[in-house]
Amino acid sequence: MQQRYEEWKRKTEALMEKFPERKKEFTTSSDIHIERLYGPSEDGYEYDKLGLPGEYPFTRGIQPTMYRARHWTMRQYAGFGSAEETNHRFRYLLQQGQTGLSVAFDLPTQIGYDSDHAMAKGEVGKVGVAIDSLEDMEALLKDIPLDRVSTSMTINAPAAVLLAMYIAVAEKQGVPSEKISGTIQNDILKEYIARGTYIFPPKPSMRLITDIFAYCKDFVPKWNTISISGYHIREAGSNAVQELAFTIANGLAYVDAAIEAGLNIDEFAPRLAFFFNAHNDFFEEAAKFRAARRIWARFMKETYGAKNPKSWQLRFHTQTGGSTLTAQQPDNNIVRVTLQALAAVLGGTQSLHTNSRDEALALPTEDSARIALRTQQIIAHESGVADTVDPLAGSYYVESLTDSLEEKALEYIQKIKELGGAVSAVEQGYMQREIHHTSYETQKEIEKGSQVIVGMNSFMLENEVQPELLRVDPSLGEKQKTKLEALRAGRDHDRASAQLEKLRQTARSERNLMPVILECVKSYCTVGEICGILREEFGEYRGI
Repeated sequence: MQQRYEEWKRKTEALMEKFPERKKEFTTSSDIHIERLYGPSEDGYEYDKLGLPGEYPFTRGIQPTMYRARHWTMRQYAGFGSAEETNHRFRYLLQQGQTGLSVAFDLPTQIGYDSDHAMAKGEVGKVGVAIDSLEDMEALLKDIPLDRVSTSMTINAPAAVLLAMYIAVAEKQGVPSEKISGTIQNDILKEYIARGTYIFPPKPSMRLITDIFAYCKDFVPKWNTISISGYHIREAGSNAVQELAFTIANGLAYVDAAIEAGLNIDEFAPRLAFFFNAHNDFFEEAAKFRAARRIWARFMKETYGAKNPKSWQLRFHTQTGGSTLTAQQPDNNIVRVTLQALAAVLGGTQSLHTNSRDEALALPTEDSARIALRTQQIIAHESGVADTVDPLAGSYYVESLTDSLEEKALEYIQKIKELGGAVSAVEQGYMQREIHHTSYETQKEIEKGSQVIVGMNSFMLENEVQPELLRVDPSLGEKQKTKLEALRAGRDHDRASAQLEKLRQTARSERNLMPVILECVKSYCTVGEICGILREEFGEYRGI
């Protein structure tokens, strides 16, 4: 084992010539030297069981130096009201030290309706930013250098449209598509399972996803083409095992679909990303992330035969648990979020969003968003937890939890395989029923008081102090309607109509949809118009 360690050390030191660590020496507050990596004594937990950071199966992290070289990306999820308001919030967060953007879209945008559609009434700009056209996306990203800032977009059914808008804005800035970096969520299976912002049935939805994989492979190589999401599965009421298992099973379904579409696994797998929840059970959450990396690596290498080590790596974003936030005593949420964020960091996340204290009540105020960001910055710069790699490794408890989570998740994955895979399991309602059952049992425990929620069912206050909340302009819907009228009156009508007809014909063929969607966007066709054509051609999914 010593020989293996020495080889790892040699490779790591060679890598550090290109990616040096943040400091020449790391020490505790008492000036005790901190090693890059801690391992077992001769009679301790074996290296062969744990593995090494940056090496298959990546239980201990996907990079050999992890946060000693660079901290995780601090990517606060933001979006409300108009594109101009959200742009102001983005620039504020970047000024406060945020290192990446994350866009929240309003509900009409998420389900492919323009702000003037009857279904959009009362929802414009409420849970995210309203984006109807390239004009809105230009305002959203104004004065943000897209060659230097990476952006994550939480968008699923219309993901191809919003990605096309981002590419078009970058081109207007003079940034070619091969230079932009970021992520689109683009995970439709979890929409059917847990979240509900689907539009099209599974088959055409999977086509859109694999079209994005193929297009980005050639033209947007630094873009993460999907963020396979356990977060919403957990928010819907699942436990940690179900979140882990259902997310991995969905990921395998996307791999299968891409291979069936003719893609080589090593062409697309390195740009697959994941998105997990950081919930309350501190050690279980940290162990969950470690187990996820190990499970995915083994499937990619041993089942699918991927050759590129980057195809084996499970890279993931984490968001602290929204469903754990309480409306009662909202300042308590700062403590919850801190512990959840710490679990994500100790579990080796690549990027992190920390929820704001008031998000059980409304979208966060500027003060609350700043405190949430400061939480990450204090963990990164003051706690010392980023100064050594995988500090929980070798803990009997953490290693046992990691093994148990892996074992139980694999049992679920095998059951889903027996049902015909994730798409078939979704169509049969299997994962939905499992989540509903767990959620129901959890809610009973909370209502009985056997699961303590501080400030909500225990340690309550007689007189709650109501904090100041963010209020979205109620007239925004009318303002967006006026903007849309002006847009449609001012654009080249013949060009827009011609591009929409090309989209219809492409949808009827087997050709990749991304190029024609990009041309529609550049012609200032709207989200609703583009999704409307696809609705007519693909139909709509109505759920189980």
